[in-house]
Amino acid sequence: MRVDVLSREYPPEIYGGAGVHVAELVRALRARPDVEAHVHAFGALRDEPLTSSYADLAELSGANAALRTLGVDLAIADGCAGTELVHSHTWYANMGGHLAGLLYGVPHVVTAHSLEPLRPWKAEQLGGGYAVSSWAERTAYEGAAAVIAVSSAMRDDVLRSYPAVDPGRVHVVHNGIDTADWSPRANPDRVRELGVDPERPSVVFVGRITRQKGLPLFLRACAALPDEVQIVLCAGAPDTPEIMAEVEGLVASLRSSRSGVVWIPEMLPRPDVVALLTGATAFACPSIYEPLGIVNLEAMACETAVVATATGGIPEVVVDGETGLLVPISQATDGTGTPLDPDRYVADFAAALTSVVSDPDRAAAMGRAGRERAISAFSWAAIAERTVEVYRSVL
Repeated sequence: MRVDVLSREYPPEIYGGAGVHVAELVRALRARPDVEAHVHAFGALRDEPLTSSYADLAELSGANAALRTLGVDLAIADGCAGTELVHSHTWYANMGGHLAGLLYGVPHVVTAHSLEPLRPWKAEQLGGGYAVSSWAERTAYEGAAAVIAVSSAMRDDVLRSYPAVDPGRVHVVHNGIDTADWSPRANPDRVRELGVDPERPSVVFVGRITRQKGLPLFLRACAALPDEVQIVLCAGAPDTPEIMAEVEGLVASLRSSRSGVVWIPEMLPRPDVVALLTGATAFACPSIYEPLGIVNLEAMACETAVVATATGGIPEVVVDGETGLLVPISQATDGTGTPLDPDRYVADFAAALTSVVSDPDRAAAMGRAGRERAISAFSWAAIAERTVEVYRSVL
């Protein structure tokens, strides 16, 4: 079976969970004798068999970002000739998959990693392009032969956001984790080089600087943590100058009142992230919108206790009181996910983090339970098998 996988992100150009998902899924698919997986990705040329790369069209170099994306999608659709099925990931590649499906008369499968109607803050970033991205996503979902949701919560979001989609076409296949690559590896010397004291407790955040990831809320919560706790931010790629300025102000405020606030703005290589997670007392995921949250799986695989918001697909990964703690949140239903009582949420998140970092033995036990869960429930081989089952159901 020839399957063409379409994605904006693919190694070495990965900046979010969707890119990790695509890379690992393709690797698992290519390990199977029954699948010939071709990849079509945005960006620079890649030296990898069955993998094609597509740069922005020169004619659209000055256009809105959403239009530049659609230009790449047109080229990708053309490049899918000979496929038996196309599988697109995120709105950036959805229209390429939709057009290829129409052009070649093959099924188009979409994986729902996030949804444009639930990210209205992107209007700040894309301007009128947000209306274009929303149209592209809706068109692709409503025309898809099947939609794969990365969690049950994501499936509910798909059906609520796009009521024209037949519920029978929406399948749940969780994200996965490579527990060989993501495993506890202590490296205190490297941790020191990154500016963190391995002898002190630490809380680590890994994520882009977006409203979705809840970083400003987390930084407010950190003000209430015990003084000896270090705050480690692996955070970059801000959506807008406004949120970057907000984060800079909150970090400056924390640094004025406590030591051990470490901000690493560049994307770290995986071994460095593993070293930080392995040495951490807890991992923080303050997201207000998270279809599943691969970052939580990565932390769990490194035997790190997780404190996360009880929203989206996160409760399908983090077991409250066993692999970490879930922080309740009451949210607006207008698509923003904004906390209705942000002060209460911040206080609850701070209390949960304090509870974990103040009891290292409990945190370590949660970390061990988290790795066991990552191994047993989220292997990529099992996820590839369930994905292929969806493919076969539409061929």
